[in-house]
Amino acid sequence: MHALTQSFFSYIEYEKRYSGHTLEAYKSDLDQFAIFLTKNESNDIPFATHHDIRNWIVNMMEQKVSARSINRKISTLKSFYKFLMRKGEIKKSPLGKVQSPKTSKRLPVFVELPGIEKLLKEVEFPEGYEGLRDKMIIELFYGTGMRRNELINLKEADVDSYNSQIKVLGKGNKERLIPIHPGLLASVKNFIAEKKKLLEIGGEPYLIVSEKGKKLEPGIVYHVVKKYLNMVTTVDKKSPHVLRHTFATHLMNNGADINAVKELLGHTSLAATQVYTHNTIDKLKEIYRQAHPKA
Repeated sequence: MHALTQSFFSYIEYEKRYSGHTLEAYKSDLDQFAIFLTKNESNDIPFATHHDIRNWIVNMMEQKVSARSINRKISTLKSFYKFLMRKGEIKKSPLGKVQSPKTSKRLPVFVELPGIEKLLKEVEFPEGYEGLRDKMIIELFYGTGMRRNELINLKEADVDSYNSQIKVLGKGNKERLIPIHPGLLASVKNFIAEKKKLLEIGGEPYLIVSEKGKKLEPGIVYHVVKKYLNMVTTVDKKSPHVLRHTFATHLMNNGADINAVKELLGHTSLAATQVYTHNTIDKLKEIYRQAHPKA
């Protein structure tokens, strides 16, 4: 690995404090580009030209890599070359002459309200700690819209019972407060009490832990969500992020202000939140067709 590339990784890990998931994605993107350059006997990655980048994009398109994935890799390169410019290693970014492929708008996958109500009210969770843990995971994702990594790192001390809110540490180590409804607060309190009865917990401060009292693995959380969503919905994708989309979509469909939803989700720009307005418009059209006498 080139020394400047290693320096970039240190910068985004220790100064920008990106999550482990984001770090891995950046490393994967830059590794792929470096391998492509080596195969084509081109410059080292810090000194690649816009021709090198264009050739890489064409190569990925020929391999049927999606426009969305290509654009993510271009975004990684933008961050990398911006870092090199700031350090004075290059005068201008080679991406200035590179055009990103157009992507089709992909609407977020979400679970309809009847499916969520069935999951929370009718589905039977197993006896013991595992069932208690699984239900708490589902309730927190749907009740707060938090990300998987945010839930895994959530600590008991982050639950503010007095103000009915949860403190979440989001992307870039940015904290945000998410209000929770009385039902969810009661579930969290009950979970904490039962957890202490059922587990011999050591010094782990995390709210939701494994049966051995350890921090949850991301794969376990994904498996739990997929298992229970399979019982109530036929949507193609069944992941923690689908419950995040469901949280946001249900809020928007019930008239929530888009700026409020943006803050709840921890989005840095409104553009990321605006995708949920499409589902809201579809809902309004349906109401119009059913209610308007001339529709």
